[in-house]
Amino acid sequence: MIPVNEDLIVNAVQKVSRSVVNIASVRTVHDQLFRVFPVEGVGSGVIIDERCHVLTNNHVVDEAQKLKITLTDGSIFDGKVIGTDETTDLAVVKLDSTETLPFAALGNSDDLKIGQIVIAIGNPFALTGGPTVTAGIVSSLNRKIQFEKGVLELVQTDAAINPGNSGGPLINTKGEVIAINTAKMPYAHGIGFAVPTNIAKSVMTELIQNGRVINRPWIGISYVKITRQLAQYYRLPATEGVLIAQVESHSPADDAGLRKGDIIEAVDGKRIDDTTEISLNVRKKTLKDKLTMTINRYGRRFEVPIQLQARP
Repeated sequence: MIPVNEDLIVNAVQKVSRSVVNIASVRTVHDQLFRVFPVEGVGSGVIIDERCHVLTNNHVVDEAQKLKITLTDGSIFDGKVIGTDETTDLAVVKLDSTETLPFAALGNSDDLKIGQIVIAIGNPFALTGGPTVTAGIVSSLNRKIQFEKGVLELVQTDAAINPGNSGGPLINTKGEVIAINTAKMPYAHGIGFAVPTNIAKSVMTELIQNGRVINRPWIGISYVKITRQLAQYYRLPATEGVLIAQVESHSPADDAGLRKGDIIEAVDGKRIDDTTEISLNVRKKTLKDKLTMTINRYGRRFEVPIQLQARP
């Protein structure tokens, strides 16, 4: 049990619950005989502004032909996908309403602390009686998880998150949304993951403006983590860092003169021990930014400034 003044949790839930929605999606699939079948999926979302934009998970609305959005009072609206981002598993949906509906306030996820009480809210079944609520604590911050489309830094919580409340908000006791729950992690029993709002804010702004994330910097290299065995086998001049396996032609890395076989030892002066740290460093920057890599080439160390560009 969480030793806390329960009024804090009750008040926080009351503040946010009316902005939590159920999202029912219909997509079509083909069987082996090429017959078409409609398949229904459900998830949750949260209204984030007075224009009735709903923030949810990409996998909740992915390839949906039709969206039906149900509020906690039972009223039903059509929904339209405004933009999706597979990399962060986030999407923005527009709810077809002429009136302003209750919307949630987004908090600052950088203020989160391990051990802090958090509440996961979802509306998985659109049942009367309001959304489902689970409470827990922040178990870990900046948990690096590898997905097909890259690495995500997630908030880990022991508040139960199931596929139905995927896309719903994770809130603090002030009633601010500090992350968006995602149930994309298989086999995660007793562990929930959520995308921090400070990642969601920039993605959401771009999805509303452009329908996709345009301002995502890219350097154009593939790399592997150096292990002791790898260093011995290839007689590398370093036993730590990241080895560049490939440089894409006409990429920012290519323009900066990086080569296959170079070892990245640091980015912006910070030591690199893992491949995930590079992509996370790049993601925190914009297209106007530069980053500086400390390169070890055959034992000679030097600094290489790289001007970031948009992924083609």
